[in-house]
Amino acid sequence: MIKIDINIPKKYEIIIEKGAFRNIAKEIKEVYKGLRLAVITDENIYSLYGEQLRNSLLKENYDLKIIVIKPGENSKSFETLIKIYSNLSEYIRRNDLIAAFGGGVVGDLAGFAASTYMRGVKFIQIPTTLLSQIDSSIGGKTAINIPEGKNLVGSFYHPDKVIIDPLLLKTLPDKYIRDGMGEVIKYACVKDENLFNKLMTSKNYMHENIEELICTCLNIKKELVEKDEKDYGLRMLLNFGHTIGHAIEKYLNYTISHGEAVCFGMYHITRNSQKLGFTKADTFEKLTALLDHYNIKYNLPVSTKDIIKLIYLDKKSNSDFINLVLLKEIGKGYIQKVPLDNLYDFIDVG
Repeated sequence: MIKIDINIPKKYEIIIEKGAFRNIAKEIKEVYKGLRLAVITDENIYSLYGEQLRNSLLKENYDLKIIVIKPGENSKSFETLIKIYSNLSEYIRRNDLIAAFGGGVVGDLAGFAASTYMRGVKFIQIPTTLLSQIDSSIGGKTAINIPEGKNLVGSFYHPDKVIIDPLLLKTLPDKYIRDGMGEVIKYACVKDENLFNKLMTSKNYMHENIEELICTCLNIKKELVEKDEKDYGLRMLLNFGHTIGHAIEKYLNYTISHGEAVCFGMYHITRNSQKLGFTKADTFEKLTALLDHYNIKYNLPVSTKDIIKLIYLDKKSNSDFINLVLLKEIGKGYIQKVPLDNLYDFIDVG
């Protein structure tokens, strides 16, 4: 078992262990002594693991309610949130526990519900996708989408514990592995050239070294979150590729995965920043080679004018400029303030 402690005003533990899901009741008991528990999950995860989860928790006498939502980004909505609140109101009180059991959508939505229901209820994360295990399950960002953009309504609300079982990844279709690899590549680009080089050595690196990979990414995020919990400075490095990525997700009505959108964003912003002299020569070529190595798409049917209005709504914009994450070179990301008048040059996707 690998343990990582997040040391912010609210301290919590991440455990990484193959087979941890089999001992889920034991892991929950370490942070929650009550018996009333609501699990929020989606239809896909419930069909795979719902019965096993239910039996495991009922065996330990938990008073259990499972709330099942539709899978996909469109569930991160006020409509779904209201349904969750209604279910919680019939069952959960202030001292009870909510568990998110699923990928990034479930984690974001359940976390936001936990942060707002009765002004805050205990909350744990049991992430089931590569993306959520290496990124979204820690750091405290919770959110829902509104018609104007992705994650524009949310809160910072950290879980009481994160329980990661890499064996849950075995049931993921390849497209979800590629989705998560987009975020893995992001970490390598902004903070870890050694990880970038390891990823280039073999397509099997992720499968052969999954615990190491998860731990590496989470330790990078831990460092940034502990220095900048509320995302006003260094933590913004984790937004590499996301300014363009979030806009194209919204433009295409979430018909592409988050990781694919982020890769699209990393590809184009690095191409442009290298062309403009902000990024070391050959960085873009190295990034492109790694995306090709994992068969990750980075060309999508969209024009710059289609997404630039959506970027203006992005929560990272500030008066007359926007903070963009660029690469000095592989492994060295930095934050560049770009005047909105010059934004087109950096986000041109033509």
